[in-house]
This record gives sequence, structure tokens and C-alpha cells, in this order.
Amino acid sequence: MRPSADGYEWVAVVQHTTPANRSVLYDLGFDEAEARVLAMRADLMAALRQHIKGRGWTQSKAAKELGITQPRVSALMKGAWRDFSADMLLVLASRVGLQPTLKLAA
Repeated sequence: MRPSADGYEWVAVVQHTTPANRSVLYDLGFDEAEARVLAMRADLMAALRQHIKGRGWTQSKAAKELGITQPRVSALMKGAWRDFSADMLLVLASRVGLQPTLKLAA
């Protein structure tokens, strides 16, 4: 594409919208089952971050309450989802009294 008379190069933008009933994770190449598990992990991480912030805990205090190290809390706060299994996130949520439950739909 050549620059226009005003010196700017115009680029076509392609937009994609994910349907409301489907996760963006599916669009990133994860199959439906993986996308659902990743979305659940993301929801758990968000709930934990909100809980920690809502309590006004430092990362050190959160580490003590969660029973993990401060660097792990830092990873949690940064959303490093690859560092946490769904099982671990459920354990952490339980440790701080969030009472996570699993609901299956047919």
C-alpha cells in the first residue's frame, strides 16, 4: 500500500466479534472443553484477586492466609493462569472461605 497524498498510509482493519454464547478462548484455538476449564480458572483467579484486594491484604498477608509463598501470590495477582491448576485455585478459594462449588449442566 502506498502513502496517500497527506503522507499517511491507510490500513484496512478486520474486526471479529465472538458470539455471546462462546468464549474468546475458543477463538484462540482451544477446543470447547479446554476453553470451559480455562474460563473457570480465570473466574476463580478473578474472585481470589477481588477477595485479596477487598480485604486490603498485602501480598505477604495473602500468602499467609492462602498457605502459599508471596511470589505465588504475585503470580496470582498478575493473572498468570498457567501457574495454577483448577484444583489449586479451588483449594485457595476454600482456604479464604469463598466456598467454591461446581455446577454441572446437561
